[in-house]
Amino acid sequence: MKEEIFEFEKLKVYQKSLEFVDKVYVLTRTFPKEERFGLIDQFRRASVSIALNIAEGSGGTKTEFKHFLIIARRSIRECVAVLEVSFRQEYVTPEIKQKLRSDCADMSKMITGLFKSLSPNDERLKRYPWTFTVKEF
Repeated sequence: MKEEIFEFEKLKVYQKSLEFVDKVYVLTRTFPKEERFGLIDQFRRASVSIALNIAEGSGGTKTEFKHFLIIARRSIRECVAVLEVSFRQEYVTPEIKQKLRSDCADMSKMITGLFKSLSPNDERLKRYPWTFTVKEF
């Protein structure tokens, strides 16, 4: 029996978000046990939230999808903050930190592009680009 493919599963940003979740789960397995209900839980929930919001939003109207994309980008920013705390606590090496930050920047840019594609004639995107684009972290 052939498995049904949902449209959101074809989105590169969705696929990249799942890869990011995998990396976060592998990384957080190395964190101290006392972080189980702290950083580990927060990092995992924030990373999963990216994929879930892309999936959930894709099933609605363009306006609803854009709303969920904004939430997904906020989850990316949350991951960046958790990553920084993890680095400062010496749970993450500089190399891993940089790689995951790069993944976050890539996903954020992809979400921005998807968001813009849903609003090609929205003048606000031209007047207030900082609202919708990613600067270097």
